[in-house]
Amino acid sequence: MPVRILSLLIALVLVNVLLLAPQWLLAGRPGPTWIALEACLVVGLFAVLPRGRWSAVLATVTALALVLLSVLAFADVAAREILARPLNLYLDLHLLSAVYNLMTGTLGSAIAGLVVLCVVLGAAVLAWFLAFLLSPIEVQKGRRIIRAVGVALIAFFCIAFASHTMLGRTRRMALPAVQITTDQVRYVFLMLNERERFAAELEAAPAGYASLPHPLLQLQGVDVLLAFLESYGVSALYDPRYAPVIRPRLEDLAARMADAGLHLTTGTLVAPTQGGQSWLSHLSLLSGMWVDNQLRYDLLLTSGRETLINDFSRAGHRTVALLPAITLAWPEGERLGYDEILAQRDIDYAGPALNWVTMPDQFTWSVLEHTIRAADDVRPVFAEVGLISSHAPWTPILPVLDWASIGDGSVFARWEHAGERPDDLWQDWDRVREHYALSVDYAINTMIGYAERYVDDRTLLIVLGDHQPAPMITGDNSSRAVPVHVISGDPALLQPFLDWGFKRGALPDPDQPAPRMDAFRDWFVRAFSEPAAAPGTKATVARE
Repeated sequence: MPVRILSLLIALVLVNVLLLAPQWLLAGRPGPTWIALEACLVVGLFAVLPRGRWSAVLATVTALALVLLSVLAFADVAAREILARPLNLYLDLHLLSAVYNLMTGTLGSAIAGLVVLCVVLGAAVLAWFLAFLLSPIEVQKGRRIIRAVGVALIAFFCIAFASHTMLGRTRRMALPAVQITTDQVRYVFLMLNERERFAAELEAAPAGYASLPHPLLQLQGVDVLLAFLESYGVSALYDPRYAPVIRPRLEDLAARMADAGLHLTTGTLVAPTQGGQSWLSHLSLLSGMWVDNQLRYDLLLTSGRETLINDFSRAGHRTVALLPAITLAWPEGERLGYDEILAQRDIDYAGPALNWVTMPDQFTWSVLEHTIRAADDVRPVFAEVGLISSHAPWTPILPVLDWASIGDGSVFARWEHAGERPDDLWQDWDRVREHYALSVDYAINTMIGYAERYVDDRTLLIVLGDHQPAPMITGDNSSRAVPVHVISGDPALLQPFLDWGFKRGALPDPDQPAPRMDAFRDWFVRAFSEPAAAPGTKATVARE
């Protein structure tokens, strides 16, 4: 067999695998699609091209494009598995830094850097090899055979493409390169139109609540603590893989709240995201707008729209953000108008980072109580708290310590190298799921410990999941709803939630439809801005 024919056949197989491997990865096995029609067209065209400098340059450009498309297709698979949505380059390029930070926190900076270097070098070598295979060479024998092979491949592409489009798609053949390209172009146009759609939604939504006669009247003198618990979704309650761990903990929550003389009610809200980008959930709930992508997030921040933070500031509360996952500059916090922002570098923590988690939840709760709520300020507190111990990679799993021993966090030093290494744990998906349940159990348990010690009748504690974990944990097509637990020593503070459809106890009503997170602000401000309803009556704005 002439060398040129052999190189073209290798190129055909290589391009075919490059374009179809992401689909096989998503399906969990090779097939059912076996032929990428673009591979036939590309290899066929280079088989009939004459040798020349321009054809060699074209081979290099084509090889780079094919490798890039394959990388995009693999990124699309990752987005579907982690964020439960397809890749959108218009929105997702900025996530590269977040992915690298997560890799660094999970694998360490040296290994993360090595992984990135290997990916870049591997892609470069692959592109060079493919360009070498495609580049026309001078042949002495078999020129007609080579051209015949090229013409046959082009003819096969044309016939298959015609039948693919005119007679209906077949599962055996596909156009993966065309699909990923057209998808990304379509997303660009969708995002360009998104600006107009979101501007119209902003125009139609209430701008603020300054005109209400009694803004947040029922919360005068009450500390309102809004805590987002990482990756806590309804799958933790209902999925048989996690419920045996989480349900007993929720029973423990109900029993310990009753023993502490506290009242508890639970409902659900639908998050705008899954698997990551928790800031979209935070802003959706705070702003009263549906923020389900980065463009909406950026547009909302630049719009000057008020949020729940402004509502509480106007009502006389001191507004604080306690967000230990924020490790870089966060100008968005200043735009949102907090009186005080405590990011990771602003928190005096003497303990170790635990893989990605900068500090354990129990320390964060301790800072909330002994730094924020104990500050020399007579105003009540509205605090937004981000709790991150249940963030992947879910190792190590900590016990809940004696609260009096927390101090500056140095007590956690003994767990710096404890537990399984993330790169070992994540080789076994059953173990990963087990650790997910245990980390959520720890997060709920620390919340219980805080509530029974520090929540009273002048405290309203609202704890909710920021989003469901990734589809690899929940399975495909899972609900995006998250549990919401509301705790207070004053039952009157829980009555509006009951009127809204929440249920007494630690479990939500499974038959009650879950509102979206963007419904929370308007309902909450109006419900708590009216004089308290008389016992046995419902609030006048129980539902919007």
